[in-house]
Amino acid sequence: MLQETVHIAVPTGFFKDESLNIQGTIEHIRYLYNQGVKSVLVCGSTGEQHSLTLKEKMEILNHLVWEEELINRMEVIFGVSSIRQLEAEELAKRICNTKVAGLLLGYPPYILPTQAEAMVYTKRIINLSQKPTILYNNPKRTGFDLSLESIVQLSKINSVVGIKEAGNKERVGLLKKHIKRNNFHFYAGGEVELEEKVLQGFNRLSSIVGNIFPIECKEWFSKILTNQEITEQEQKKMKTIIEQVYQGSPLVNVKETINKRGISLGICRSPLGNV
Repeated sequence: MLQETVHIAVPTGFFKDESLNIQGTIEHIRYLYNQGVKSVLVCGSTGEQHSLTLKEKMEILNHLVWEEELINRMEVIFGVSSIRQLEAEELAKRICNTKVAGLLLGYPPYILPTQAEAMVYTKRIINLSQKPTILYNNPKRTGFDLSLESIVQLSKINSVVGIKEAGNKERVGLLKKHIKRNNFHFYAGGEVELEEKVLQGFNRLSSIVGNIFPIECKEWFSKILTNQEITEQEQKKMKTIIEQVYQGSPLVNVKETINKRGISLGICRSPLGNV
């Protein structure tokens, strides 16, 4: 099972020609590890998952596996999603034989599978990976919305450990009425409206801001989650940090800040970064 309350969704590094910069990606993960971060999400979020080919995802995975200290001491979650199920299956098979801790399982964009088709897709990838799996429902980006009924059904699979719900946040309260497992978790995607999301029942965080301020972000979320007092100074600081990241294109902002700190993550794949 996945133990960490917060994981950081790390950007993928690219050179100026938009080819993979794997070393920069690994260097950023190592920086987070040295800051005390215990869990990262790779190739999963930050809007890059579907820009990466199967070959590129395999390359990143293979390099991560060689980084023994990181893969052994961090909870590394890997994003699996593809318009083509066969490619997602290939990646899941490769992950099965690694020390990757778990999957973030997203859904194909644009093609709009039925709920029944999505269920087959989900079960197939879970069976091939044999890893703890977080479902990722993001209808705004994919056009596909995993139904309440489908989520409840999938929650009965022991290896399905939670859902990252980026659609209607009010659904979490409804899901909690039907999912009685204590070890099924609800992941908020990013820091925007996080306090409100916790009130709705979210209890874990897939963080973007943590790429830049990992310690501050984790402490802030922990206080929200445990209903501890947050000082006015702390609240102002986090408000400023969140605005800094989310004003405009978050991924562009995160990479620019990381680059300025001396770790080369390069550019975003266009059209991101056009402005």
